[in-house]
Amino acid sequence: MIKALLARLQQGHRTVRFPKTDPGLPERFRGRPILTDERTMDEKTRDELFGRCPTDALRNDADGLTIDLGRCLFCGQCAGDCSAGAIEFSKDYRLAARSRTDLILRGHEMNLAEALNEKTRSVLGRSLKLRQVCAGGCNACEADTNVLGTVVYDLGRFGVQFVASPRHADGLLITGPVTENMKLALEKTYDAVPDPRIVIAVGACAISGGPYVDLPAVHNGADAVVPVDLYIPGCPPHPLTILDGLLRLLGKIK
Repeated sequence: MIKALLARLQQGHRTVRFPKTDPGLPERFRGRPILTDERTMDEKTRDELFGRCPTDALRNDADGLTIDLGRCLFCGQCAGDCSAGAIEFSKDYRLAARSRTDLILRGHEMNLAEALNEKTRSVLGRSLKLRQVCAGGCNACEADTNVLGTVVYDLGRFGVQFVASPRHADGLLITGPVTENMKLALEKTYDAVPDPRIVIAVGACAISGGPYVDLPAVHNGADAVVPVDLYIPGCPPHPLTILDGLLRLLGKIK
């Protein structure tokens, strides 16, 4: 026991001080994309840019270039060595939104997730119990969700906890594109959660189907089956992106 206590003292404080201080993210981290003025691009460069996106997240509408963060895999193919320089990835980890349309990015501004209404928060109190549902995911989003329970992020200090039964939960945290084989299981799990229940879609697959979008075996995300209250983009989202979204939903940060 003495050796364990001494080792713990030597290790020092391991929990990140988020949200009191900004987290230190690695240089290779790709955060929220920044879209620049693409009107000077020639047709060849424009075709090259759009052809790089594996999930058709890049679109061109009447207002110009847009990127759908719900479809984006953050692979960086669109930035690459594109001569137009229309897209670059920032270090901004704040990506969560309350509505699907807020994930359609123009320029570099974004409507970040707002808190649940006061009535729902009063029912939840100071805690949030979530049942995690892997609806056909590859385990990347699941891994970055699970790591929130480690000493580094310590999700429990914010009153958020994952539970084994949906009957003990306040809501669902869904990963994966919702395969046909998981559709009924997701519906039954959702029905087992008592009202008022919330649903959080984590990762590109759970939001839009990700790289599997429009395949016959998937339902292109959670909101095709159940109503979604919070969308957290990424492939997979960084643990801090997930944590930021959860805290915004609870009104703990703005």
